[in-house]
Amino acid sequence: MINVGIVGFGYWGPNVARNFHSTPGARLIAISDADEKSLGRARQAYPEVRLERDCHELLTAKDVDVIAIVTPVSSHFDIARKALSNGKHIFIEKPFTASVADAEKLIEMAERNKLKIMVDHTFLFNGAVKKIKELIDDGVLGDLYYFDSIRVNLGLFQKDVNVVWDLAPHDLSIMDHLLQMEPSAVMATGVAHFGNELEDVAYITIYFPNNVIAHLNVNWLSPVKIRTTLIGGQKKMLVWNDLVSDEKIRVYDKGVEGVDTLCTESKEKSYGLRLSYRSGDMWAPRVSQVEALKDETQYFIDCINNNATPKNDGHAGLRVVRMLEAIKDSLSTGGALVRL
Repeated sequence: MINVGIVGFGYWGPNVARNFHSTPGARLIAISDADEKSLGRARQAYPEVRLERDCHELLTAKDVDVIAIVTPVSSHFDIARKALSNGKHIFIEKPFTASVADAEKLIEMAERNKLKIMVDHTFLFNGAVKKIKELIDDGVLGDLYYFDSIRVNLGLFQKDVNVVWDLAPHDLSIMDHLLQMEPSAVMATGVAHFGNELEDVAYITIYFPNNVIAHLNVNWLSPVKIRTTLIGGQKKMLVWNDLVSDEKIRVYDKGVEGVDTLCTESKEKSYGLRLSYRSGDMWAPRVSQVEALKDETQYFIDCINNNATPKNDGHAGLRVVRMLEAIKDSLSTGGALVRL
């Protein structure tokens, strides 16, 4: 049995607690939060679990095997470092850390002490993302052209991070998982509308080898909630709408193909390009409805028991943080291209 302690019982913490509490092979034994009201909610939900205001008690407790860190990103490094130094595996909310340097230090600590890091990239366990990954790996889409995502809503405004660090980690982690490519450069523009330096609207472009391009739109000022991703390939294209209950993924047999042609004009030979447009059927594959976080917590326990490396390990978290840092640099220079 893997004993789990949770640091942070605010917005996302209750979801993490609920899933670890119900995960076979795991036992939720402790929760920490500096806020008394949050501890009161935890006490009501889990009367058998011990509660602490000071997370130090959890980080050093000998009966705790895993620390789940569900706190603001500014606190991630210190809590994770103390947990790892006390021999705990860590499950840590996205984004992994506030800097590349901090992420690299935590990875080195975990590897040196033979401990697991799982970054909570929940969408990697979403049924739709699993199906899209399967379609890409099976070659259904063919060579990829682009990844285009929209994640917008009215709020929720954060006090410590901008809209990029709040929302984009979802799409960056999904993109990283699906494309399996190292980006070569990023550029980003954004605006803060309320007199602070935290952008509430941002547009991000990411360049990959082989002419693959990604574009992300994140926004706290949208009148409607949109969670849509388009992925274009040589053979097929798909649209994923995370807000609908049926046909979350639609795969389209549509595309454009170029054929080199040799033509003669005025007795001079030149090469032209003839475009062929394809418009075939649409189909909607079946998508698993299992809660992503439930799948993720079970996967983490299995990784610990089997000494396996999670797909969303520290290195996956580092890749996302590296892109976030580059996006930050581009935003600060008005959209300059930043090489990775």
